[in-house]
Amino acid sequence: MTDKNLYKAVIFDLGGTLTRGAKWSDYADVARKIASMLNAPTEEFVRLWFDQSEGLVTGAFPNWEAYISHVCRQLEVNVEDYQIKYAASLPFNLAREMIMILRDDALDVLIQLKSSDCKIGLISDCGPDVPEIWNETPLCGLVDVAIFSCSLGMNKADMRIFQSATKELVVQPEDCTYVADGNRQELSNAAKLGMYAIRILVPDEETDENPLREKWDGHTISSLTEVLKIVTPNVKE
Repeated sequence: MTDKNLYKAVIFDLGGTLTRGAKWSDYADVARKIASMLNAPTEEFVRLWFDQSEGLVTGAFPNWEAYISHVCRQLEVNVEDYQIKYAASLPFNLAREMIMILRDDALDVLIQLKSSDCKIGLISDCGPDVPEIWNETPLCGLVDVAIFSCSLGMNKADMRIFQSATKELVVQPEDCTYVADGNRQELSNAAKLGMYAIRILVPDEETDENPLREKWDGHTISSLTEVLKIVTPNVKE
């Protein structure tokens, strides 16, 4: 760390933070389309889709095909393998679209952080599609440590996921900032561990529709560029 840095590392969330992220309604629309495609009862399918989706982000299901098959079995809906495979392409494509649409300042911020000798981490609550796509993204080469919940077997409701990130980055929690949009108490948990937690809330993006969003009264920014002012205040933007 150089003497101009106030923190040794910045750990970012992915969807809704480094990328714009999909709206909750986008995920619901995908579930409805799959239900229609498989001739499943729509409301029951959508309810189960969200109620049991935590298994996706904690690694209980190896892929979307397995998860869709699971939901169909719960509803006693008989489907063919080719239907499952085609249906699985919908959430996979949504994930790809989400990851590839970076915030306008994301790359510049990561490059400036790297140039100031600041370590960069990432923690994402995600299904198995995200680590599959990750190496294709321009973010991959700039992130020192990437933690995916589905690979680790826990999501951000479990503080151990943050401990895993700091351990791999070889830094203490109090030497880190954590930047996220605030799902599953991630900001609160990062702060409890000792990190300086920052919420990103972009004014033109809807957040109220997401039932996983935590209430947050701490530091809030409206662009990633503001992270530089906090971590590397002497670096020119």
